[in-house]
Amino acid sequence: MKLLKACIAALALAVVAPVAQAQSALQDILSNGMLKVGTTGDWNPMTMKDPATNSYTGYDIDVMTQLAADLGVEVEFVPTDWKTLVNGVTSGKYHMTGSASISPARAKAAGYSVSYFSLATVPLIQKKDAEMFKDWADLDKADVVVAATLGTTQEKQVKEFFPNAQHKIVEAPARDFQEVLAGRAQAHITSNVEANKLVAQYDTLMIVPVSAPKARTPVAMLLPQADQVWINYVNTWITLKQEAGFFDELAAKWNLGN
Repeated sequence: MKLLKACIAALALAVVAPVAQAQSALQDILSNGMLKVGTTGDWNPMTMKDPATNSYTGYDIDVMTQLAADLGVEVEFVPTDWKTLVNGVTSGKYHMTGSASISPARAKAAGYSVSYFSLATVPLIQKKDAEMFKDWADLDKADVVVAATLGTTQEKQVKEFFPNAQHKIVEAPARDFQEVLAGRAQAHITSNVEANKLVAQYDTLMIVPVSAPKARTPVAMLLPQADQVWINYVNTWITLKQEAGFFDELAAKWNLGN
């Protein structure tokens, strides 16, 4: 009987020990005084990188800077791209990401915070093609080329929304809207938030006046899937900031319609 109890005790220790030894990203951040955030730097107005200074600005940058300040640590923005965004979290390259569309595919490998904003998808074209494209169905034709950026939510959406069209998938740092500007694609799709910025920046682009946007999607931060301590902290922080009006103020600052 004593031997049996000893074996059970040893087994219990073997099961519990790895759990007890596992360190949350929260402890790592507090111990090292640094919050590492993966960001692409190519999503106006969420995250924009200045190549001359390697510095970042945008809605996400303000959010993460405030999170680091409330943690009492510094923030380091780690360059990444859309196709490796999830891998950077799962490999420990960074503790979290900025805003990312919530999708079942990403949730298979990474965890999410609660959502604090949502997007909808709209198509963009050149103004010279305004008479050709007036709604979604006009783009779903065999002679139309629709662009998307590899690894983004829109890569999957172009195939879903336009099964009859040709799909031009470009890899970052190239961007889908550049294909439209260059005439290599007639259209691309993006969030309503980025679309408003693009048409303000490029006077040859316009948003197709579709009957309604598609795929309203919540966005959230990607986090290590098994790190419930870190996820709980971030969710608590988001809830408190929402109650304080922080996210509303940032949305107004960056002209985000929601």
